[in-house]
Amino acid sequence: MLLLNSFITFLIAPLGTALLAWALAAVLSLKGRKRSARVLAVGAFVWLWCWSTPLASHWVRGQLEALYPPMPMAGLPTAQAVVVLGGTMDPSDALRPWPNLGQAADRVWHASRLFASGKAPVVMLSGGSDLTEASELEALSMRQFMLDLGVPAAALLTEELSRNTRQNAEMSAKLLRERGIHKILLVTSALHMRRAVKLFEQQGLEVHAVATDHEVGTSNGRWPWLPDANSLDGSARAFKEIVAHWTLANQPSSSSSR
Repeated sequence: MLLLNSFITFLIAPLGTALLAWALAAVLSLKGRKRSARVLAVGAFVWLWCWSTPLASHWVRGQLEALYPPMPMAGLPTAQAVVVLGGTMDPSDALRPWPNLGQAADRVWHASRLFASGKAPVVMLSGGSDLTEASELEALSMRQFMLDLGVPAAALLTEELSRNTRQNAEMSAKLLRERGIHKILLVTSALHMRRAVKLFEQQGLEVHAVATDHEVGTSNGRWPWLPDANSLDGSARAFKEIVAHWTLANQPSSSSSR
């Protein structure tokens, strides 16, 4: 199922869509429909160019991130627990004896600030690993990072089995309910927050979003119409969030749990 989801995610992305369009153009060309093939091939090129530019990529990401702007610590409510979603770092492996922090490691740092500010007495770290060669699970790597940031071990809980956001919500909620916790501060990247909030609310939790790792600033760069790999990657992640949230929003109400 995870492999199928990864394939679907690839097709949703601008690069996957363009490659599929070029494949269809090749089929049309072989069948003698040269004009249709050229139109489709050019359209795919324009589509890929557009979403590879900082201007378009920042725009689509900005639409999602604007829903969850940075919040001053004083304006945040207190809760029973902070829940931090994985995707923040690559766990250690045989060649690397320590975790490798990724862009989303802001989540762990921000959670430590929430704890230090007295916003919640417990921090739950949620995330397993898709890497078969990893020597430890991501939740344990995040735990070590938080210990290094000064959060006491007694305040840290780990959920170590989830491999995607839906599993984050389901497995974290189970552990939280066992401890009588129903009100949480949910920490994840701003781009990812809308979908994450929906999934955690489906588990019957009172969720207060605390977004971090905002990617879009006030500038699109010096040459906003020139494509680059980072912009293409950002557009792909935004498309994934938009489609996944649309799918959630259109699920039958009976599919929502608790």
